[in-house]
Amino acid sequence: MDWRENRIESAKNGTNPMVLSEMKSGYAVIGDTQFLPGYCVLLPNREVSSLNDLTIPERAQFLTDMSLIGDAIINVCHPVRVNYDILGNTDAFLHAHVFPRYDWEKEERRKMPVWLYDSSNWFDEEKQFSIEKHGKLKEELTKYLSAIYENK
Repeated sequence: MDWRENRIESAKNGTNPMVLSEMKSGYAVIGDTQFLPGYCVLLPNREVSSLNDLTIPERAQFLTDMSLIGDAIINVCHPVRVNYDILGNTDAFLHAHVFPRYDWEKEERRKMPVWLYDSSNWFDEEKQFSIEKHGKLKEELTKYLSAIYENK
């Protein structure tokens, strides 16, 4: 099975190469596309349809972990802000997008959701994650997230 067919299961079994860190609620992974460098996703420990399918403590942990990924992005990438998004419109399982936003983005673009960027950004080979281009970024995000749990 290709790891993309079930990203949660592949994170659990160690075959998902995008995993940055295991968190209490799931797995922090670097995004497939990096047109906004540092884009990450939080995958839950178990596949559920939405945030509301989790218990209240599980929800609290998931949202906390989502914000910790934001902390890592802020520390490593120094964006102007971080946007958090839980949609589930395309992939019908809970996952949270964590997008850095930068001052080098056009102002009118920066004020809009990232989903309004041209769709080529999601599929353009030049913007896709690669170890050659983004390995150092992945390493730094992993280091930051690992340190969070070591200090608790």
